[in-house]
Amino acid sequence: MYAVGVSDHVMIAHSLRGEVFGPAQRLHGATYEVRVEVQAPQLDAHGIVVDIGHLRAALAAALAPLAYQNLDELPEFAGVNTTTEVLCAHIHSRLARALGRRPGATLSVTLVESPVAWARYTAPLS
Repeated sequence: MYAVGVSDHVMIAHSLRGEVFGPAQRLHGATYEVRVEVQAPQLDAHGIVVDIGHLRAALAAALAPLAYQNLDELPEFAGVNTTTEVLCAHIHSRLARALGRRPGATLSVTLVESPVAWARYTAPLS
């Protein structure tokens, strides 16, 4: 299996509903390191999994609507607890649209909250 990955970061604000979240129920900021990786069992005709420049640009475009936003105020998150896991899936969806169908390939999106905590979402690009 081949893999290509890139990273970026995004700063957001949000609050989480539910006592399980303790103080994170209050509005707070977060800076996530965002790591994405495309895996494929074989290389394409150009000898690559995906162009790294294209992957970096697609990630930047996927993060731009979230950057410096209060996610509680965005229509796409109305009624949704914007947990790290939910944000991974949201970014994955945006990236998958930008990258297009790639039979046999998977895309992983990892959001690192701190040096000791992260979440990941992985699904096929088909």
